Amino acid sequence: MILPPVQQFGTLIRRYKRFLADISLTTGETLTVHCPNSGSMRGCSDPGSPVMISKADNPRRKYGWTLEMVQRHNIWIGLNTARTNKVVHEALENGTINDFGHILSIRPEIKVSDRSRLDFLLTTETGTAYLEVKNCSLAENGIAMFPDAVTARGTKHLHELDRLRREGNECAVLFCIQRADADRFMPATAIDPVYAEALWQVKKNGVQVLAYQAEVTPEAITLTTKLPVQTNE
Repeated sequence: MILPPVQQFGTLIRRYKRFLADISLTTGETLTVHCPNSGSMRGCSDPGSPVMISKADNPRRKYGWTLEMVQRHNIWIGLNTARTNKVVHEALENGTINDFGHILSIRPEIKVSDRSRLDFLLTTETGTAYLEVKNCSLAENGIAMFPDAVTARGTKHLHELDRLRREGNECAVLFCIQRADADRFMPATAIDPVYAEALWQVKKNGVQVLAYQAEVTPEAITLTTKLPVQTNE
């Protein structure tokens, strides 16, 4: 996925109020930008970190710039969760994600109950598959992990997938790892043990648990590599 061409580079001063960040530009100017990430951004929000921001297309937006990525140890990490589904959609279309066989159609934002939507409904040559996507920006000691904060909503999505699987559908959760310094994935048990246990259980029940790594640069984000998943089994 090609990123917006109007960009600036700077240094993170602070991230606050969940959706705001102050950035010091190389010109000496300080900007308050939109931070499109509702997680804790653990390990990705240290003051002094290099960042890239992009200019929003909407001139009426209160904050005209968006925090796209942060750099740690010379590695860019994608933080804009609004881009995650587009990256995955592109990988489904071009065959990088090949866990579902030949895909005939991709429908986004599927309502599966009065309280829940899932990210994709795939029509394949063998039937349908529900797919929920999670952005993963946390990694420690070469292990990508999710979540970076307690997520009751994420646990609810796992239960919805398990229900749909019991009804005869193929179901999967996919973790989009937007950093290059990990070689496997596992749930962040120490951060949210309830989510980790639910992930282990739905995997045991037959829900696919997938992890794909993206190449992240200021020019583009591209899903490239399937990583092994390590659960608590």
